[in-house]
Amino acid sequence: MAASNSSKLFRLGHSLVGNLSNNFLGTIRPSSEMMCNDFLYQQQRTFIQMRTNLKVVDNSGAKRVMCIQALKGKKGARLGDTIVASVKEAQLGGKVKKGEVHYAVVVRAAMQRGRCDGSEVKFDDNAVVLINKQGEPIGTRVFGPVPHELRKKKHVKILSLAEHIA
Repeated sequence: MAASNSSKLFRLGHSLVGNLSNNFLGTIRPSSEMMCNDFLYQQQRTFIQMRTNLKVVDNSGAKRVMCIQALKGKKGARLGDTIVASVKEAQLGGKVKKGEVHYAVVVRAAMQRGRCDGSEVKFDDNAVVLINKQGEPIGTRVFGPVPHELRKKKHVKILSLAEHIA
């Protein structure tokens, strides 16, 4: 009986301390609204990380790949970074088959990236172009817009194959 009363007092004290800290910071919001905003903020700020499904936007034969590892950073990959990906869906008769592992370059990312002129570029989906070990694209065409930041990352061949440079 005494243990249950002490736990109730602890919860009451904890909630009071939480409310005092919210009042102290000047932010009084319902917890559901706060959780929703935090969730949306986390959703916008995600990287291309392990187990992320990505769309393939070239004619190599793959439709969808899953990121195995980002080669640059620990957290994940952004626009222009190289990743190691496993093919999850592929067309029949394509150059790549389901289950193969290839390198890929991230050409579109839903995470926004700032540019030197102060503007930001952000795409609706996460997309990659498959490349070989030498860094050359496996496919001969690249569909959809591609950011011009790939020029700084030395992926000029992908830019030359692209339909539209954003």
